[in-house]
Amino acid sequence: MKYLVFTNTPAHVHLYRNAVEELQSRGHEVLVLARDYGCTLDLLEYYGLPHSVYGELATSKSSLARQLPVHYVNIFREARRFDPDLIFGVGAYAAHAGALTGASVVLITDSENTHLDHAISKPFADAYLTPHTFDKDLGDKHHVFHGFKECAYLHPDEFAPQTDVRDRLGVGEDEEFAIVRLNAFGSHHDVGEQGFTPAKRRELVEKLAEDATVFVSDEGGDMDFSDLPAQPFDLHPALLHDALDEASLLVADTQTMVTEAALLGTPAVRSNSFVGEDDMGNFLELEREGLIYNVAEFDRVIERATGLLAREDADREWARKREAFMADKVNLTDLIVSVATDPTMLESLPTKQTYGRMPQETPADAF
Repeated sequence: MKYLVFTNTPAHVHLYRNAVEELQSRGHEVLVLARDYGCTLDLLEYYGLPHSVYGELATSKSSLARQLPVHYVNIFREARRFDPDLIFGVGAYAAHAGALTGASVVLITDSENTHLDHAISKPFADAYLTPHTFDKDLGDKHHVFHGFKECAYLHPDEFAPQTDVRDRLGVGEDEEFAIVRLNAFGSHHDVGEQGFTPAKRRELVEKLAEDATVFVSDEGGDMDFSDLPAQPFDLHPALLHDALDEASLLVADTQTMVTEAALLGTPAVRSNSFVGEDDMGNFLELEREGLIYNVAEFDRVIERATGLLAREDADREWARKREAFMADKVNLTDLIVSVATDPTMLESLPTKQTYGRMPQETPADAF
């Protein structure tokens, strides 16, 4: 069979990369349609995935609207040429490519607040797959898996850390280090949202540096390190999860890396304008499990982060909580490959309506 896979962001590369490799190993033809955004292309090249670039996206609020027509022209041209049997993606690009080619479309998403994208994708999607924490009903095509989209690459069966990452970072075996992840807020779902201001970024780094070596992963590339007690994270982006696995702490105003930290057992503090009563379900569950902290007020961010660095037992405590939390979570790569090779197996997955009536402790035996 022929599979077309959309990777609009670096996180999408990680979501699908293991499934692409597995499908190729089984003799299927796979093409990744990618957007030049952040380190997306660097990751595709690092993992050796077959890909074609449909466009780029600068990190500004107006860039997507300006570049959208070019994106669609290139996507439609490439989709027609490749003529896929099945399309995987996250939102509208994949859904509309399916409408054009007649291919079936499976979308995997975990963001409840992308309302416009859901509205223009749903009529053309054959199935939605979402985590069990997804707090929105997308209709009778909405199926649920017990886990998170990051389980595609950070499930214990999928993740094997690079053991030399401390040497690559230049930190000692017992040296504590923290990672600060800063969002560029350039994607469509980030429009109108905000994170740490430049002044707060500086204060955060200075406070953390009193107790740990600090590495900053700045998606927008705006951070000035000339007089800051911090270093840019300058390893290949494919090694970021290995560093996160070794880190004592993550502080972020972005989303995905916070979930990744939780699934790796690294304490994390998340703060941005999404935090609040209407926050996304995955972050609410991770906080209930004691794996992350969602904090709106900046003073509390500092208090919580420095308190975590001061705890001598944090690494052991989070390792224990992570092991317990991941015990019943699915390997999402296995699920993607199963759906790709036998789409009818979607019928065996619970729908959102069905899962919503299940006891929370009910595990998904197969998926």
